[in-house]
Amino acid sequence: MKVNVVDMLGKKVKEVELSPIIFESPINVDLMHQAYVRQMANLRLGTHDTLSRGEVSGGGKKPWRQKGTGRARQGSIRAPQWKGGGKVHTPHPRDYSQKMPLKMRRAALRSALSARANESAIVIVDEFKLSDHKSRNMQQTMKGLIGDFSALLLMPTKEGRDHIILASNNNPMVKVLLANYLNIRDVLKYDRLVMELPSLKLIEKILG
Repeated sequence: MKVNVVDMLGKKVKEVELSPIIFESPINVDLMHQAYVRQMANLRLGTHDTLSRGEVSGGGKKPWRQKGTGRARQGSIRAPQWKGGGKVHTPHPRDYSQKMPLKMRRAALRSALSARANESAIVIVDEFKLSDHKSRNMQQTMKGLIGDFSALLLMPTKEGRDHIILASNNNPMVKVLLANYLNIRDVLKYDRLVMELPSLKLIEKILG
């Protein structure tokens, strides 16, 4: 599959051949879903906690004697049915992380990239340059390249690109990511994948 390589004004500079191993692989929706669910689950901290009746302070004494009061039997004012008592069947700290073999994760990424290539959602830039770190400059540049779509901008390295990262921080429509951190969630979340030629080569090296 051939795609155009454009300059910062969106004009065609040349063509580049996308690796068929990555960008023309079979699209496996179930595998992509599994990888996406795994990534979202691994982001969960699992630090939620509630107090059970054994953790709530107080209530060591029986409220009233067992028989003869006419009231229901009670053993502690910290039982679940009491106001301020412990909670039942409520969350406690746990690990939500899921495991998935590396080969399956990479296959899911190849499947997602193939889907985006089929949608013509991949934009290759010869060299992405900004004159300063102003958000307005980034917004105008991206609008010239892809219009009003949201974009995942893939960079081959962070060196010398601090102003590009700063320019995108206040723009919810653009996310800058190093190519070696490419993940299933970001590939599927944004409308367009914008990458420099070195980023494309790096992705082909990792996933090829």
